[in-house]
Amino acid sequence: MGVPVRRNREFHVNGQRKQLGELSDFEAVTQLVDVAGLKLVDVGCGPADVSRRFVALGASVLAVEPDPVQAAKNRSADPLPGLSFTEGGAEILPVGSCSVDGVFFFRSLHHVPIAQMDAALVEAARTLKPDGFLCIVEPAVTGTNFPIMKPFHDETFVRAQALDALARMCGKLFTSEERYGYVIYPRHASFDAFVDRVMGQTFNAHDRAQVVTDEVRSLFEAGKTAAGDYRFEQPMLINFYRGVRG
Repeated sequence: MGVPVRRNREFHVNGQRKQLGELSDFEAVTQLVDVAGLKLVDVGCGPADVSRRFVALGASVLAVEPDPVQAAKNRSADPLPGLSFTEGGAEILPVGSCSVDGVFFFRSLHHVPIAQMDAALVEAARTLKPDGFLCIVEPAVTGTNFPIMKPFHDETFVRAQALDALARMCGKLFTSEERYGYVIYPRHASFDAFVDRVMGQTFNAHDRAQVVTDEVRSLFEAGKTAAGDYRFEQPMLINFYRGVRG
């Protein structure tokens, strides 16, 4: 099953980001592409939640995770036909050239070492069929969710570097770029629940004392709702590339 590509060999950018509204990662990307029957790679898959949902739609997915702790959890999970796991980085994917229909980076490109971001994009393009696509999903540094994280985990620079790598490399690798935006609203029952969630992320090692501060607690309290829980806004960015250059 192929993905339509633009035949124009000039690099085409669709200009302003089309806003898709309030969606999950899965809902956002499945508005852009029908994954049924496709062979996909999910780079930096984490616990592979989206990968599993792709498989449920009829895709086959190789889920790649560089964090050894999460990768071990993935390997020990109950097998799911159509989903396979591998441990490794984005710059070397264990798949053949021109062999997959789509490559996804869900909030993971900014976790690639900066010196290897360009190589990761080249590697993704290598694996794609001529009519394949690359989908990059990155969190923006706007909204009310990012300021809570910033005091102990400031990703302003690395997220900017990820977008710079896309601007620098993808015109050389693809014939078109489509830009989209959507928003998610993370919710937490309490500050303690938020802290537990942060400390449970094995790919980010945090000192609990840096998370549980008066500054972070004050920022968190600003998100309290009338229902008594806490809700924050996280705008998301999608850069979707088609037409692999030969």
